Amino acid sequence: MSDIKTVATRAAFGQALVDLGKERDDFIVMDADLAAATQTGKFKKEFPERFYDCGIAEQNMVSIAAGIAATGKKVVCSSFAMFAAGRAFEQIRNSVGYPHLDVIIGATHAGISVGEDGATHQCNEDIALMRTIPGMTIINPADETEAYLAVKAAFEHKGPVYMRFGRLAVPVIFGDDYKFEIGKGVELKEGTDVTIIATGLMVNEAMIAHDILKQEGISARVINMATIKPIDKDIILKAARETGAIVTAEEHSVVGGLGSAVSEVVCEEYPVPVVKLGVYDEFGHSGPAVKLLDEFGLRGANIAEKAKKAIAMK
Repeated sequence: MSDIKTVATRAAFGQALVDLGKERDDFIVMDADLAAATQTGKFKKEFPERFYDCGIAEQNMVSIAAGIAATGKKVVCSSFAMFAAGRAFEQIRNSVGYPHLDVIIGATHAGISVGEDGATHQCNEDIALMRTIPGMTIINPADETEAYLAVKAAFEHKGPVYMRFGRLAVPVIFGDDYKFEIGKGVELKEGTDVTIIATGLMVNEAMIAHDILKQEGISARVINMATIKPIDKDIILKAARETGAIVTAEEHSVVGGLGSAVSEVVCEEYPVPVVKLGVYDEFGHSGPAVKLLDEFGLRGANIAEKAKKAIAMK
């Protein structure tokens, strides 16, 4: 495993901003005193005249971003997910979501894998919060390649976008030929017995689960769902009809996240068992990121066990 390249998705976010800055001059980047951690500092170094540090004032940052976006510019504002989605929720809802402005929220350090920063910074509720805002697009990329492409796609999108990035370096799954499209899930592995729908760093774990199940004679389909809103109903319903059982895997609360979104589609249109794997309605705590993923069961082996449970429920 040592030869597998690992990169944090936040790093791809920062690099994509720099590359876009060289291609176009119609946007600005804002940060809440965390530019080194969020990686927007890369853009600041290249384009200091187009970068604004708003200090530890996320609510003000979003309000300023909304005002600038109302003049026709694209704006990127960034902070940790806990503060971008949590502290600034009202401003995102009322000042960005309600008028449907072109603001990209680059939320980094999401999920349990923030590690030693502990429960106050381990945001497992941000997807649920953002899903409630009408017209909000939510993207949670799986690796460096997808994160880079997703940022570029967000710049071509009209309306607000919430982008979720991680602190932890994760395996690079996709090659240079990978195609990303907002609102589309991607089938990574074929399967007939059960479908695993994963997002973010759990996509790599879903691939591991696929191999574990294959050794046991179980055929598991794997779908990468980077866009959680609008969710790809077609690929979900196709999986429900063809495999009859679904497992969802996310580094987020099982309340209101990917699992909830998939369940809503399935329950309304083609009911089959849906078993959710994620953070089970509890706060995180401080500790090494990799050990926390083990402790909270966010691993391929746990997905494989949930898959067998889903199959038994058919």
